[in-house]
Amino acid sequence: MTRQLLILFFSLFSALLSAQSNYSKYFESNSLRIDYLLGGTDNTTVGYIEQMKKEPNYGGSKVNLIDECELGAYRYQIYDLRSRQLLFSKGFCPLFQEWQTTGEADDVKKSFYQCAIVPFPKNEILFTIESKNWNGEYELLISSEINPQDYFILEEPLSDYEVEQFIESGSSKEKVDLVFLPEGYTEQQMDKFIDDVERMVEALFAVQPFKKHTADFNIHIVKVPSQQSGTDVPGDGIYRNTAFNSTFYTFDTPRYLTTKDMKSVHDAAALVPYDHVFLLVNSSKYGGGGMYNFLTVTTVDNEMSEEVFVHEFGHAFAGLADEYYSSSVAYEEFYNLAIEPWEPNITTMVNFETKWKHLVGMNTPMPTPRNADYRNSVGVFEGGGYLSEGIYSPMMDCRMKSVMADNFCLVCEEAIEEAIEWHCK
Repeated sequence: MTRQLLILFFSLFSALLSAQSNYSKYFESNSLRIDYLLGGTDNTTVGYIEQMKKEPNYGGSKVNLIDECELGAYRYQIYDLRSRQLLFSKGFCPLFQEWQTTGEADDVKKSFYQCAIVPFPKNEILFTIESKNWNGEYELLISSEINPQDYFILEEPLSDYEVEQFIESGSSKEKVDLVFLPEGYTEQQMDKFIDDVERMVEALFAVQPFKKHTADFNIHIVKVPSQQSGTDVPGDGIYRNTAFNSTFYTFDTPRYLTTKDMKSVHDAAALVPYDHVFLLVNSSKYGGGGMYNFLTVTTVDNEMSEEVFVHEFGHAFAGLADEYYSSSVAYEEFYNLAIEPWEPNITTMVNFETKWKHLVGMNTPMPTPRNADYRNSVGVFEGGGYLSEGIYSPMMDCRMKSVMADNFCLVCEEAIEEAIEWHCK
């Protein structure tokens, strides 16, 4: 080994030890769950902490504690209270933020229950939540000093649901930990749930770049029975008593399937270490939803369920935007065309240097015509993010544009690989 390589090796090794020592210096192996409410209208937001819980498992990296990728419309942060040193941060997208862009938010006020999962601190911390405004600048929503010795931090016994380790590839601190929860499966349908998990996992690992990173994932299952099968479909007058209160017609969009009951979701997920939560819904209706570092939801018995599952996980795991621009959605003025969107796979060309310019060929025109000459090229194709003009996407087709596409485009693949690497360090 050359002297230069030795220096590089010891520099990286020292940085790794320093990050691990920072974790053990400031955090325990448990997690702190901070439940809070976000509420308001289309142009107002307020936030309140509802409760805090000490939970036994923290599934995240113990090296990558500071999120530097700036993905997400929101972020929460932990500072050491005494020194004001930033110890931890994470970007995310709550369902509330999507609701604010709907027409309903112009006229009524609503609140949404949210949960932040962070490593449990050894010393007093300052916990903050910030949101990006219309101009892409962070604004403070919640700021709270937290003493880890506070007796109002709950240490309740966990639920006694049965847990199964579906795939075990290694330590949770060095893997991507996924937990699958059953929605609308009765006690007698748990075998079906296991079969559905297997089918969805196979679909995920059949697509690149997940396929070549199979060994970087742990898969956990928590068997939570529902009183009834299926899910709510308000537009058809169908209502079911289920474990996580999922529903179609989110924001009055028939195929949009989500839940606001994040308390029940995280109560169940707390039995295992996890980075991301999947809600598999026992229904044959087409639909699903995925929000960055928040939740992935999909039905299991539609002919397109596997494709929808992979698409929605692209949102939740890597912060990928929808690249379609002709389908009906509930959102109004979702993007400010005067700034660069934070999602890695769309651009307004305001600051394209930060996006995928390095993947565009020298002879590829920008903008790039949507014709057969560039069908397999990385370019800058107008249309994406629900808009036909002003926003551009990387390729003519992609799993984030159409669930029928065979693969993710090269830009989305790159973003997914970066997310995997972040979790596994």
